[in-house]
Amino acid sequence: MASHYELLGVAPNADAAEIRKAYARIARERHPDRFTDLVQKTRAEEFFKEATAAYNALSNPRARAEYDAELAKPKLERPEEIAEDAFAKGMQQLEARDLTAAVEYFRTAIYNAPQEARYHAALGRAMARDSRHQRDAILALEQAARLSPQQAAYHADLAVLLQGQGLSIRARKAAETALLLAPHDPAVVRLAEELGVSGPDAGPPEKGSGLRGMLRRKP
Repeated sequence: MASHYELLGVAPNADAAEIRKAYARIARERHPDRFTDLVQKTRAEEFFKEATAAYNALSNPRARAEYDAELAKPKLERPEEIAEDAFAKGMQQLEARDLTAAVEYFRTAIYNAPQEARYHAALGRAMARDSRHQRDAILALEQAARLSPQQAAYHADLAVLLQGQGLSIRARKAAETALLLAPHDPAVVRLAEELGVSGPDAGPPEKGSGLRGMLRRKP
C-alpha cells in the first residue's frame, strides 16, 4: 500500500506548500469529472479519494506528525493486525476530537479488513459528526448493517442519519429492523416512537431524548 507521500508524489520532507501544490495538480489532472469512460472514472474516483485522505492527513500538522511516527515504526504484516491497530488509533483520535485523523485511520482499517462491520460503523459514526459528510456516513453504516445485520445499533444509527437527511421511508425501515432485533432497548424504542414505528413494548419517549440528541451522543 502506497504511503501518503507516494500517493501525492512528494518527498517525506516536503513542506506544506509542496503538499498543497501536489494535491492541486492531482485535482486538475486526475479528478473523476475529467473522465467519461466508466472504468476510468471509477478508478479515478478511488484514487482521488485516497489522495484526498492523504492530503487531509499531511496538511494537518498533528496528524502528519503522528503519521510520520507510524511510518518509522516496525511494520505490521498481517492485514488483520494492521486493521485492528488502525481502528484503535481511530478511536483514540475520536476521543481527541480529531475527526480528520480518525476517519483516515478507520479507512485504513477498512482497507485491510473490508468485511469487519465495526470498522464501517466506526467510520460512519465519525463522519456523521460533520454535516458535510452525512451521505458518506449513511453509506458506511449501510455497509456495516449489511455485514452484521443482527446488530441493532447499526440499524438505529442508520435510521437517525436517514431521518436527518429527510429520507423518512428508509429511516422507518431501519428503525423497524432495529426494533425487531432489540425490542427492549430503551433507545431503540424511543427512536421507533419518534419515527412512528410501533412495537409491543414501545413506551412514551423521554423528555429531551430526540433524534438530534441521539446523534449528538454517537461516538
